[in-house]
Amino acid sequence: MSRIYAVVDLETTGGIPKRDKITEIAIVKYDGQEIIDEYQSLVNPERSIPANITRITGITNDMVSAAPKFFEIAKEVIEFLEGTIFVAHNVRFDYQFLREEFRSLGFTFTKKNMCTVRLSRKAFPGLKSYSLGNLIRHFKIEVAHRHRAYDDAYATTILLSKIFASKENKDEVKELVDKALKLVRLPDGLDPKVVAALPEACGVYYFLNTNGDVVYVGKSINISARAKQHFSKQTTKADKLFQKVAEISYEITGSELASLLLESKEIKKIQPEINKAQKTRAYNYAIIKELDASGYMKYKVVTRAKAKEPLSYYASRKAALSHIEQISGIYDLCLKVNDIDKSKNSCFQYEVQQCQGACIGEEPPYIYNERFIESELIVNKIFEDNFIVSEEGRAYNEKAVFLVEDGHYRGFGYINIEDAALGIEEVKECIDYEAISPEADMILRQYVWNNENVDVIHF
Repeated sequence: MSRIYAVVDLETTGGIPKRDKITEIAIVKYDGQEIIDEYQSLVNPERSIPANITRITGITNDMVSAAPKFFEIAKEVIEFLEGTIFVAHNVRFDYQFLREEFRSLGFTFTKKNMCTVRLSRKAFPGLKSYSLGNLIRHFKIEVAHRHRAYDDAYATTILLSKIFASKENKDEVKELVDKALKLVRLPDGLDPKVVAALPEACGVYYFLNTNGDVVYVGKSINISARAKQHFSKQTTKADKLFQKVAEISYEITGSELASLLLESKEIKKIQPEINKAQKTRAYNYAIIKELDASGYMKYKVVTRAKAKEPLSYYASRKAALSHIEQISGIYDLCLKVNDIDKSKNSCFQYEVQQCQGACIGEEPPYIYNERFIESELIVNKIFEDNFIVSEEGRAYNEKAVFLVEDGHYRGFGYINIEDAALGIEEVKECIDYEAISPEADMILRQYVWNNENVDVIHF
């Protein structure tokens, strides 16, 4: 059966799919030899088009005022794309906008897709730029209106035909096309329709056997791509999945942090037989306290087996040392006393006036130890402050919220954006509370530390 390519171009009110909307759509069907059908429509974005966008596209608010809204043409678009391969120049942009439009209507949009930017780089190496405008000029493709959906979709179709006709790096181009379109080898007992229906959304997925038992739990920002990836590998785990998987279920979280926490929780609860690495994860290190030879109280990291009176447990020595450093910074404790700073004389913090001199005996033990005793109150707390972490939810008008209170992660939930603005108590009402978990604490702490733009609200 010959391949049919749907070459798509969209004009939008901006560049962010979760915020902006489509103002025009055009689709050109191409069978590899000739154009066989076309579809185009202005779209009422149900919001104002910014002036700078109008300057680029020529599409005005008056032009779209009487145009159909996206939900009115959604069925036409889906039917027109049926049985085709989605193609666009910088495909990620157009594909994500359509996915978001369908998501707002409660549907999952997923198709095999190809990018003519990537294909052009292989087919025509050495060009100064691979923007559509530059390629139109380079190949002298005639278009009447740049930055209008139909003209750009038509130009991209001509470009695709030139890519297929190119003799330079022909094998590499074919390999790239085959890679984008290749079918995933699936377990015999797994219905391909189940895999095809998996959403390209962030969440947690479950592989089940013929008895309905969960044998593997995973998480991804793209459930569909990640689930298929499992079956494309040649590993011992992939072999086990091939033998056992007969069904796939999933839970969309919208938030990457939610998927990390939910995956951890589900693995501990279900104990799937193929999740060996996480199932056997242990907290083999602990912080204890002791008195050094000079009378200063100190924290020490030991293995769990040697911890007679542990203050807190950790998955790694590095995590435990990091927590001691954090506590030392809050209470002006000496890192040399705590065996972290290995200086022969005074510690580095003393040199920059962040240590009061316990390292060289300048601060008496009885004064230093008062602060140490205060610090013990938070050693078994991963977090010093109470706060809420807020992330995107499962829909455009929803937030995923995560509660940290009394030093620990307590759970997460979802809340309408308008309700979230009412205050902390309203946010806390939507939280699905969980038992304190060292692993959940660490997941949230690492996520907040590694993502500078996380929205944190202290209370």
